[in-house]
Amino acid sequence: MPGQPRNSRTSRTSEESRNSRIQRQVMQLIIDRRLQAGALLPTEAELMEDLGVSRNSVREALKALQALDIVEIRHGYGTYVGEASLTPLIDGLTFRTLARHDHDDSGALAEILQVREVLEEGLIRRVAATVTEAELDRLEAVVSRMEAAGRAGRPFPDLDRDFHELLYASLGNDLVPQLLAAFWTVFRRVNGARGRPDDPSPELTARWHRDIVTALRTGDVEGAQHAMAVHFRGIEARARRLG
Repeated sequence: MPGQPRNSRTSRTSEESRNSRIQRQVMQLIIDRRLQAGALLPTEAELMEDLGVSRNSVREALKALQALDIVEIRHGYGTYVGEASLTPLIDGLTFRTLARHDHDDSGALAEILQVREVLEEGLIRRVAATVTEAELDRLEAVVSRMEAAGRAGRPFPDLDRDFHELLYASLGNDLVPQLLAAFWTVFRRVNGARGRPDDPSPELTARWHRDIVTALRTGDVEGAQHAMAVHFRGIEARARRLG
């Protein structure tokens, strides 16, 4: 900050660096000991001794790691290994979008959609090679429910999310649905904060999803990728229009 004494800034930087180092050491301890989510961490006193730092330094590091969902502090019970979920990413992206100083959060939403689009258009080719008939049947059932909701003029954000999670189940990659769900949640949060409708055209949205399943049913890889691209072009156009 302007006018702040240089030695004060240096001291703060040194403290932040030390805190970051202790955070890394705690994370390394979790890795080295192969501790899983829910496992009890060493006590504060044990961490102080193991890391050679003060109690206050341990507490500050653990608070920072709790914000990242790497540890979970249960007062009166101890500190446990956290789920390391994508919640901090979701919160950060939501804040970044809503805090745009130019108030053009539609542009920020379009950026998020573009990242998701690149992921899904690339992954759909792999899905076409791995998806089973049973998985296609489950996708078909979700689309049928979408179509019923669309005919009634009802939006169906939860069905949309279910569809995309089911779509990539055959890949056996746990990170894929988590990452895509993170982008989905940010989009819905921002729409809700701005008071925008979830979907102005449920029937059209249902048709986009039907086209994806139809292409996968026939083994049409290019068609599936094209249908996914059309789906995202429609979402992106809606985001910009509502901005």
